[in-house]
Amino acid sequence: MTSFVSHTTVDCHDAYELSEWWKQLLGYVDVAGDPNEPGHEECMILDPDTGHSILFIEVPDAELPAKRIHFDLRPRAGSRDAEVERVRGLGAVEVADQRGQHGPGTGWVVFADPEGNQFCILRSQAEVDAGPPAD
Repeated sequence: MTSFVSHTTVDCHDAYELSEWWKQLLGYVDVAGDPNEPGHEECMILDPDTGHSILFIEVPDAELPAKRIHFDLRPRAGSRDAEVERVRGLGAVEVADQRGQHGPGTGWVVFADPEGNQFCILRSQAEVDAGPPAD
């Protein structure tokens, strides 16, 4: 017997605001019949294509651990660099730029969401499949 991940949970201070921010970034939606509203202490969002869900839960702790969770995100279409610019436009804070660390065309960029949760933007699957650019 094995287990599977039912959903990913993120502890936070404002479940609604953070779920709304992540919906913009990922293209996720509210769960049908259970819309998220301001003041809700638990807000779940869903990927309409894969069914993956993320649950944001408000916790009373004044200080949340810095590394509550970490997502590695791959653009569904387009390039890593285009997605990096889109994420910046949504207000994410760049933490570290690791592009090119393992040779041309490699690497990722680390960002933080509005509550400081870090996540990385990786190369798209098409970029990975194409391999590194020629020198």
